[in-house]
Amino acid sequence: MDEAIKIRAMRKEDIPEVSEIENLSFPSPWSSNIFFSELEKESFAFYDVLEYRDRLVGYGGYWKIKNEAHLVTFAIHPSFRRMDLGTKLLEHLLKNAQDQSLDTITLEVRDSNLAAQRFYERFGFKKIAVRAYYYSDTEEDAIVYWKKL
Repeated sequence: MDEAIKIRAMRKEDIPEVSEIENLSFPSPWSSNIFFSELEKESFAFYDVLEYRDRLVGYGGYWKIKNEAHLVTFAIHPSFRRMDLGTKLLEHLLKNAQDQSLDTITLEVRDSNLAAQRFYERFGFKKIAVRAYYYSDTEEDAIVYWKKL
């Protein structure tokens, strides 16, 4: 991996920077309190951050549900997109899920977020369903993706 990139477990002191990226990335961002709560769920929720040149610029996390990973959040700071940092972070999360003997991973993407859909499809995620009106802020549908690990 590029020595300018470091991926590590998210810590509580990362939450202000994570929240900034969250607010820049999503129409209905998670609150800081949600991230604090998620970090308490140690055998269920797994969150990592990506640092680029010693700056936290991305994060992602999944829930471990039986033999499946459910990717619940993933974002790269808008100023650092299209630099393959998201690719490095997603590869890392997928490897972690495999190392935990999980055999599938699933996620939802807004119907309007074509860039994210293309990104996940490059990794072999397949569209398997639509959740109508999933996003309560806009009543937008979610595309459900699934991938075998």
